[in-house]
Amino acid sequence: MDCLFCSIIAGDIPSKKVYEDPELLVFHDINPWAPVHVLIVPKQHIATHYDVQEEHAAMLGRMLALAPRLMRELGVVNGFRTLINTGADGRQEVQHLH
Repeated sequence: MDCLFCSIIAGDIPSKKVYEDPELLVFHDINPWAPVHVLIVPKQHIATHYDVQEEHAAMLGRMLALAPRLMRELGVVNGFRTLINTGADGRQEVQHLH
């Protein structure tokens, strides 16, 4: 599989990690659009939001619940934006849910 995020998860491409557990990896974006810009990615390859199944519900909930905690830890106090880009029309750049 030729997936940028899978290569980051595997450690083949270095990243500035913020958080890691058995299901998720969070790291700083190399081209940030905000002063604090992190990506929360599942370690399981899920190409797009179209590919999400019921079995992924708990993991997706954990992703959303983790975001505010990490933002507070990173000093973000005036709000943040949470996005899931899906497919070409949704401006998804990497074929891995993030």
